[in-house]
Amino acid sequence: MLPNTLSAKANEIKLVVFLSDEIFSKSVPILVTVDPISSVILKIELADSRKAEDWKEHWECLEDNGISAIYQVTDEGQGLTKAHKVALADIVRQPDTYHAIAHVIGKLVNQLEDAAYSAIRKEQEREDKLDSARSDEVINKRINAAVEASARANKLIELYDAVHYLYLCILENLRIFDVDGNLRDRQQSEEEIEEALNMLNELGVPKLNKAVKKMRATLPELLNFFDTAKSVTENLMNLPIHPEALKALFLAWQYRKGVIKSKSADARQFNKEREALYLEIADDYLQGHFNLIKSQVYTDLYQIVQSSALVECINSIIRPYLNNSKNQVTQEMLNLIMFYHNHRRYKAGKRKGKTPLEIFTGETQKKDWIELLFDVVKEKNPSFSAFSG
Repeated sequence: MLPNTLSAKANEIKLVVFLSDEIFSKSVPILVTVDPISSVILKIELADSRKAEDWKEHWECLEDNGISAIYQVTDEGQGLTKAHKVALADIVRQPDTYHAIAHVIGKLVNQLEDAAYSAIRKEQEREDKLDSARSDEVINKRINAAVEASARANKLIELYDAVHYLYLCILENLRIFDVDGNLRDRQQSEEEIEEALNMLNELGVPKLNKAVKKMRATLPELLNFFDTAKSVTENLMNLPIHPEALKALFLAWQYRKGVIKSKSADARQFNKEREALYLEIADDYLQGHFNLIKSQVYTDLYQIVQSSALVECINSIIRPYLNNSKNQVTQEMLNLIMFYHNHRRYKAGKRKGKTPLEIFTGETQKKDWIELLFDVVKEKNPSFSAFSG
């Protein structure tokens, strides 16, 4: 009784960002397209494969239901990228910056950090054993082992420091606004990222060189989000808002994103404090109009999408149901999950108090999702009675 594809109103074309990715139930792919602004699931589909033709049909079905893409965000999956060239070639595709950077180079940074700490512990163990040595032969042997362990630890520490620094340089150039709240120049950011990649290559680490090569393949499209950012910020700057207030709000929003993405409590707290600081600066300029203007600026800036991480959030919602059903998933089950998610009311976060569909349509949802579900059932099967009492 429930659809697996959202439909626009009759005679309406809804233009949205397509955030598309694959979720797996064991080896069975589930194709999902989400609107990252509202978080509404546009289509969820149990598929036999995830080839280009599957994705092409997936997006064509959305268009048939009045929902068209103005922009697309995906990872570098073969089926997805090939399907984009076939079905949505006239639409800008934004590679997922998280997968392109954190999954490629960031993962190696973490591995190097672990290796460095392991080497430091090994060095300490070798030094501790020196105290128990008695004969000259054992003393010399343990001194040599300690020296070797120290040299290895120092080498790994230096390597980690260098890679970590260059990784942070790359991440900094993916930040939309500089420290003064000005929009970064796309070409300059691309040049600085390219320079950082060159320096990573010069370190001569095979795994790192492979990661750099993979990232370079995505670099021509990786910064497409800057074009959207330019359009959004120019529109905001044309409004009668004090330019310094706008810059402060740009930086506050950027730190708000940092709060959302932070994995450690310290990082979250730092980003919260910085956001609060810049909101206070903006408030000094805007006075009584602050809340209204802040809401508009934040809403407009959220149109700049760099990552398909929201699909991971959808995955976290779906995953318990897949696990509880021992991955015996059906399309009907996915339809129900989609209906629940699209009509559920957020209890926290930037969408607090709203349902995905309320944000998507701009219309207030007056009933709880379960009531709406029974309404659908009753409409399609009038003899159905949800409760006997």
